[in-house]
Amino acid sequence: MPTVPHPAELRGSMTALVTPFLDGEVALGRLYHLVDRQIAGGTDWLVPCGTTGESPALSEDEHQRVAEAVIQRSDGRAPVMVGTGSNCTAKTVRTTKRAAAAGAAAALVVAPYYNRPTPEGLFRHFAAVADAVDLPIVLYNVPFRTGVNISNDVVVRLRESFSNVVAIKHATGSIDGVTELLGRCDIKVLSGDDSMTYPLMCLGAVGVISVVGNLCPGLVRSVVGAALESDHESAARHHKRLHDLAEGLGRFGPNPLPIKTAMSLVGLVEEEFRLPLCPLSAEQREGIETVIRRHEIAELAAA
Repeated sequence: MPTVPHPAELRGSMTALVTPFLDGEVALGRLYHLVDRQIAGGTDWLVPCGTTGESPALSEDEHQRVAEAVIQRSDGRAPVMVGTGSNCTAKTVRTTKRAAAAGAAAALVVAPYYNRPTPEGLFRHFAAVADAVDLPIVLYNVPFRTGVNISNDVVVRLRESFSNVVAIKHATGSIDGVTELLGRCDIKVLSGDDSMTYPLMCLGAVGVISVVGNLCPGLVRSVVGAALESDHESAARHHKRLHDLAEGLGRFGPNPLPIKTAMSLVGLVEEEFRLPLCPLSAEQREGIETVIRRHEIAELAAA
């Protein structure tokens, strides 16, 4: 069995997996196929139970079932970073402990949403999680969705206080923020936006937690792999295609609606969501079909 990378190797192409549903239930057979396809496509880390996985709409039992299914199916072929964050600190600690017990290699912990905590509240929230487990913790800063920004001051303080706070998924759209953060501490930065992956890696980011990777793992791996090898000519070429694809799909609604719709059009999952998410309009669906044809996605998805 291949060795799961040490936390120091937390880098590369990582896919934020969708959660496939069938008739209202988690479709484990589809999920196993997605795991196998990601690993075959060169994805370095698997990331279930995040935003793309519709985690807020999963019950605690479903969340654990999805995490365990991905860990078991990967069977050491790729490490698994489980999304464990919520807006309740006690629940986040509980979910993170369960992920660690199931064999997760890291936990992705989003900033508490809706509560809008102060910087001190944010620090105490993440501190409680980091203090409760030995698992590597990846902070997740996505203020557009959560309504709160994890300031660089808080990130630096957490990194200095807890050796297992090892990385941050940056989905802020701020190049300046990443530049400042990397100048202040040694935390690893992962892009949280496909279209920003190569620019952030030029600044020192070490990979991406990708949405588009669900559809085209090989394309995302090409961008990240070339950037890590300082092959900037190849990275820039692949980045243009990834950027155009990510922006093209992103026009048709919030994640994961466009990516899951696109995946359904090429036969990877059913076009099924959990309320309050619902299927896109016929016009939006046609727009996604146009993007797929323009980028020859059927061929990429089959690769």
